[in-house]
Amino acid sequence: MKVKNIPYYGASRIVRDISCDIRESDYIPAFIQGNEACVEAAIMANLGFYGGYPITPSSEIAEMFSRRLPQDGKVFIQMEDEIASIASCIGASIGGLKSMTATSGPGFSLMQENIGYAVMAEIPVVIVDVQRLGPSTGAASSPAQGDVMQARWGTHGDHPILVLAPGSVKESFEMTILAFNFAERLRTPVIILSDEVIGHMREKILIPPQEYVLIENRKQPTERPASYKPYSNDTDVPPMSVIGQGYRHHITGLLHDENGFPTSNKQEINRWYDRIYKKFDDNIKDLFMYDEYMVDDAEYLFISFGISSRMAIKAVDNARKEGIKAGAVKLLTLWPLDEEYIASVVAGKKLVVVPEMNRGQLVYDIQRISEGKVPVKHVGRTDGVMIDPNAILEAIK
Repeated sequence: MKVKNIPYYGASRIVRDISCDIRESDYIPAFIQGNEACVEAAIMANLGFYGGYPITPSSEIAEMFSRRLPQDGKVFIQMEDEIASIASCIGASIGGLKSMTATSGPGFSLMQENIGYAVMAEIPVVIVDVQRLGPSTGAASSPAQGDVMQARWGTHGDHPILVLAPGSVKESFEMTILAFNFAERLRTPVIILSDEVIGHMREKILIPPQEYVLIENRKQPTERPASYKPYSNDTDVPPMSVIGQGYRHHITGLLHDENGFPTSNKQEINRWYDRIYKKFDDNIKDLFMYDEYMVDDAEYLFISFGISSRMAIKAVDNARKEGIKAGAVKLLTLWPLDEEYIASVVAGKKLVVVPEMNRGQLVYDIQRISEGKVPVKHVGRTDGVMIDPNAILEAIK
């Protein structure tokens, strides 16, 4: 995929800026699944706790962690359900451990209340949702992309959220490390929205040596415990204390003041909302990641994510063979969207097509951002079969 002047550069996002050139021979070749890539990346990111409940098509993640984490002196717990899984991860994160869980649609639904708790209490945790066909238990082993809006708005109330969507095994590895880095940097839950095909497909990737990988950790308080404010409005991302190390850190799901205690003061509430949105808004150019393919002269544009982005790339190739100037944008960040970029890339196009394995979710935001200036068409599928590139191409004919 041709990448030009855009904020996602593959492995360069996770590899340290070192003075010497990194030799390809330094990398470890691996032929692995997308789910396995998540596991390898999380271990490299120094995951300390995994709490989960097995569910197809994410079960391999829990199975692999059950073997790997105890070998490294880390903690793996199979909880009684998905509600307890995300709750245990929140508790482990409060205790100072990087934490993660993985699930699929039905379990993701059960996690929503506690995801909201993590948003409110600003607790870093990584949640992997390997999407499958729904609703309810749906079809356990069939791929889908129907959790897009749930990832954004599944928990109630106004809140920002970071949702990453890998489109390959390589990106599953890279974006898992990025998910931990963003979670730690911003004190926020981060969702990795994979899908059954990405989770189970095998591809060759090159795993960088640990010493080359950029790993971020949450900022620790340096002031005296008596002066510490866990939700201080003096900075976008306040330092986060570790329970048991002398700092008083009151944690609640209620709207709270700078010390973490419940408040009904309107000024304090608005300052909190302004701050948690500001830490996303001020970092939008870093958080929003995408790839472009033959966009420069494109008259028709496909915007997609996950496995559907690979179908869109094939559709571009087919269109070009027929003399049709098509291009594609693969979204690697679904939320927050850089609306300025979306508006600029769709401007002047004859038609924008949004292929996604659902009945229409991402397409509504693309339509909203385009403000009716460009026609936007949806190509969807909800029978557990990937979208045919020819169906994408037919949409512009």
